[in-house]
This record gives sequence, C-alpha cells and structure tokens, in this order.
Amino acid sequence: MVNFQSWRTRRFLGILVTLALVLPELVVCKEVEVLTNSWLVELEAPGGARVARDVAKRTGFTYVSPVLNSQTQLHLIHKGVHHARSKRSVPHTRLLKAHPYVKSAVQLTGYLRQKRGYKSLDAILTDFRLQKPKIVNYPVFERSKPKLPSDPDFDKEGYLRNTGQSGGVAGLDLNVVEAWEMGYTGTDVTTAIMDDGIDYLHPDLRHNYNAEHSYDFSSNDPYPYPRYTDTWFNSHGTRCAGEVSAARDKGNCGVGVAYGSKVADLRMLDQPFMTDLIEANLTGHMSNLPYIYSASWGPTDDGKTVDGRRNLSMRAIVNGVNNGRNGKGNIYVWASGDGGPNDDCNCDGYAASMWTISINSATNDGQTAGYDLSCSSTLASTFSNGKATSRDAGVATTDLYGNCTASHSGTSAAAPEAYGVFALALEANRNLNWREIQHLTGLTSKRNSLSDSNGVHAWKYSGAGLEFNHLVGYGVLDAALMVDLAHTWKGLPERFHCTAGSDSTERYFDMCNPIRITIDTDGCAGSDSEVNYLEHVQSFITLRATFRGDVTIYLTSPMSDTSMTLSQRPNEDDGKNSTTRWPFMTVHTWAELSHGRWTLEVILEPIRGLKTNYEEGVFKEWTLVMHGSKEQPYRDQPDNKAKHQKLYKPKRQHASGIAFRK
Repeated sequence: MVNFQSWRTRRFLGILVTLALVLPELVVCKEVEVLTNSWLVELEAPGGARVARDVAKRTGFTYVSPVLNSQTQLHLIHKGVHHARSKRSVPHTRLLKAHPYVKSAVQLTGYLRQKRGYKSLDAILTDFRLQKPKIVNYPVFERSKPKLPSDPDFDKEGYLRNTGQSGGVAGLDLNVVEAWEMGYTGTDVTTAIMDDGIDYLHPDLRHNYNAEHSYDFSSNDPYPYPRYTDTWFNSHGTRCAGEVSAARDKGNCGVGVAYGSKVADLRMLDQPFMTDLIEANLTGHMSNLPYIYSASWGPTDDGKTVDGRRNLSMRAIVNGVNNGRNGKGNIYVWASGDGGPNDDCNCDGYAASMWTISINSATNDGQTAGYDLSCSSTLASTFSNGKATSRDAGVATTDLYGNCTASHSGTSAAAPEAYGVFALALEANRNLNWREIQHLTGLTSKRNSLSDSNGVHAWKYSGAGLEFNHLVGYGVLDAALMVDLAHTWKGLPERFHCTAGSDSTERYFDMCNPIRITIDTDGCAGSDSEVNYLEHVQSFITLRATFRGDVTIYLTSPMSDTSMTLSQRPNEDDGKNSTTRWPFMTVHTWAELSHGRWTLEVILEPIRGLKTNYEEGVFKEWTLVMHGSKEQPYRDQPDNKAKHQKLYKPKRQHASGIAFRK
C-alpha cells in the first residue's frame, strides 16, 4: 500500500530542494534540520576499501570513499533514502551499528552553501540571451608574440591592465603585465577550483586543465563537467577558472592572470545540500599535489547566518596547511562574501579562518562595491564588476560551451584573481609556505586609489606602520611586487600560538551600559609557545543579546590599534541563540608586538528604529589567542628588495627589525 503521507512529504521536500538549487537566496530549510542519505561510519579496526565494500554490501549501502584517506572512517550512502529528509533514518543507522566491524555510524545533516556573486534569475537569463554561439578559430602560432596578449577580450580585462576602459581609473589594476614581463606566468602551479564544475573542453581552458587532480564530489566520478541548466546556473566554476588560467593568444576570450598555470576541477556545489564529509574530502583532496585551493562560496549571505566549517572539514584544512605540499602547506583562498553592509564576514567561519586568505573586491574606479562585506579578517582585495552603466563593466572571462562573458561579478569574480597572483608568486619561489604567502600579501598590497565609497571606513596605520582599511584589508594585490619579493624571500621564524588570557566573569550590558574588559599579557614569555610578533589574533567570545545583530565588538591592541571584530547586522534579530566561543579574528595587528594590555569593548545599540524598546545582553566569556613568532619576522629579508615594499625609508624603526614607511 502506498504511504501517501510519506509520499507528500518527500514530494514537498523535493520541491523545496529544487527551489534551493535555483534560488539559493531562499533559505528554505533554515529552521528545520535536514538529514541526507550519507552516513559517516567508523570501523572497529583498520580495514581499507575491501572491508568498507563488505560492510556496505551486507547492510544495503553503497561505499563512496574513505574519509581523508582514513583506514577506519568511511563515507556510505543509501540510495533508498531521500537525500533531504526531515527525520533521521533510525532503522538504517541501527543496521549499520549492528555490523560486527562497525564501531559507530552517524547520519549526516545537510546545510546550504551559496555561490558568491550569484545574480538574480532574470539577470542570468538576460546574460544568457546576450550570448552568441562562438565559432572557434584556432590561431596559427608565430615565433614572436606581441608584448601584450592578442586575445580579443584582453582590453575588457581592466583588472589586468586598466587603461580607463568602462569608466575605470587608469593604472588601477593588479600590475600583472609587469609580472609577465619578468617571466612569470604560473608555470607548473595548479589551482583546485572547488565549485560547480569547469567546462574543461573550452578552447581557452582545455590545454591548462589538470585532469589527474580533478574529481566530481557531486556524482562521485573523475569527470566533473558542469550539469546543464537552461539558466546557465552552473557557469560559476568555468568563469572563475578562466580568470586564473585562460590561455594566452588563443583568439577566443581573454587571458588568465596566471595563463601558464593549471586548473583542477573539484565539483561539489551542484547539489542542494552540503555535508561535513563532502567538504572534508574536498579540501583534503590530493593535498600534496595542488598548490592552491579556491572557494568562491560560503554560508548564506543573509545577514543572519553565523556558520562555518564543521569538525571533519576543519581537520582537513588544518592538515592541508600543516602537511600539504610536502610540508609547505596548501594555500586556501576564500571570497569574503556579498552580503553588503548588513552582514559581517567574521560570521563566516571560512573567510574568517586564519588558515585561509580572505579576499574582498573593489570596482575599477577604486570604490568599494555595494555588496562588499567588511570584517577585520580580510587580508587584501582584487577587482570585480565596475560601473553598472557599461555593458562590459563586469569581469571578462570564459563561459560555458566555448563562450565568453563580460558580466562575471561579486567577490566570486575577485577571489580568482588572487589565486592567479599567488600562482605567479609560487612560480617565483616554490619554497613559499602558506604563512609566507600571507606575509607577502600584507607587505606588497597597496592602497593605490582605493577608498570606501560610503566614507565609513578610513585608511589607518597599524601599530607596525602598515596601512590598512577595514573593507579592503592591506589594499589591492600587486603581482609584480609580490613576485619580486617572493623571488628572494628568505623564510620566516617558527610559528607558535599563545593563549594570552581569559575572562569568564558574567557581565550584563544594555543600550546605556556597554562593557569594557582588559587582558594583560606577556605573550607567554619564557614558555615553548612564546609569541612576541603577531600574525593572527583570535577572540573566542560567548554572549547572548536581545537582538544579537545590534552588538558591536571592538578589540584594541597594546599598540593602540583598534579592530572592529563584529559590526552590527540589521537583519539578525536572533535573541534566543548564543554566540558560543565563536573565533572573531583580526589581521589588523600584523607584525605588532603582543606584550601589554588588550581591551575588548562590547556595545549594544539598536539599529531598527525601535529606540524605545529595551535591549540587553549577557557576556559570558572572552579568551584571547595570539598566533605569530617569537623572533623578528623579517630579520633575514634582503635590503635590496626594500624599495619594492612598504617597509622602506624609515620615518621610524619598529621592533620587528624592519623600517616601516609612513
């Protein structure tokens, strides 16, 4: 007999899943836990693939893969269970646990992950209608090439060479052409594009496609080609890949920032819900092979979500930066997000992680885009869509089925440019580790003509003399400066982390009474984890407020550098859930001294026009964790490169051993 109630439930969930896929801005299952048809299974003893397949066969499951190459943890799916259901499938879990080889079995929950820069459905359809079938004419290669690329869309790529096209400011670009003239194109560097698939048959991409390192985590096979839809919804990864590795002088679209580099395709976004297990295998895939892992996606940019990595995916990324690339560490780059002034990227556990490099965007005239998220964890910026009045104001790159586009947008379009610049730097010095890429980013990024179009966030000098902005970090990447400094880079002292102090005294605060807490520290002096010179600083905070979105948090360092580690979020009206040990991170104290008094300020100020409503909160814990080095970070760097850095011709000398320029 047909269970009509069950059928209706599955049908309804199916409709919701479809809507979530086509219109990701709709958070359709935000308040309901979604259970997938995936299970994380742990064996009693190491058994490998043979035992895994035996367990799956005897329980009616299908074996997918080990978890992070483990001999005891497995990913199993059950094809008879719907991939998105509202209740746990207890009988299937019990069946797994009853197997004598199985130690534990957990049905995995699903959660939404959103592509950055995703446009409305109408905009996508309009863009699709503007596309014309492309006739590919393969060029005849000549021995001598022009100084500039001959690709037909190169003049539209203002982020490579800004001549003032599309209303831009001439000279405001990534300074990539100069890096090419120095001989760097990203040769033998691979970027893994974690997205919705790459059109690896595209004439501009197929010769730079790294099939060996590619995999489809949506359908579990080695052919991660994008799934066709009428709206070209799955063009996201192809567009990102073209910005990095589109070939030069092929006569098709434009050219990539690192046109000599390779791209690997790790397809995973084309599914309604993500799981911790998929993300773990994704970010840990062949970690000794790809140099850079790229992500232009994250939790929903709705101004309400506080979300990030789960346990398995965090383990994968930590393992990648510590052991990947034969110990040098993989480079994980994340788009900061497109939630605009109503959100804060420190609430995104991917972009705000110290293991990743968070990249924001600027327009071609030096202004910040309306969708830009701000946070103290953003390290630098690149360029995205410019003047909206110009048809070619978007980012020019490759598109599906051999086509080109000039309308790629959002921080999705900005972050791939950073992957390309980092590929050039890794070609210049293949010994660079993950920390050194972050140091080079902070030292060589420039203010140039960047400014906050809303006039809210001014440029400031840190206690170490580095100029930064809350929106765009240390400025726009400069490819030529980075490769020049990378070429003679001499390394960094060992990295440590120090728990500088903690305060768990419960404090109440309201609209008229903010709280101010201090921690005095010596940077764990005399211990094995002594930190004198800072890199990342984390504040693990637990609090609850009537409206959590009305809370602002500031952190001030001993060198008087103040970071806004949490800004107000007008859309977040959550008064029930606490922020529990969330790691608010700042990079604004880079290279500063750690010793002295750190001050945390928590302010509750209504922003919904309800000034008469009484609001209050309770603050429960602050733990300050500092990451950096015991010794001077730049002591071994050659002086002859100083003219290309921010650290030149001192007006004062900093204790790190480097002269910082005002």
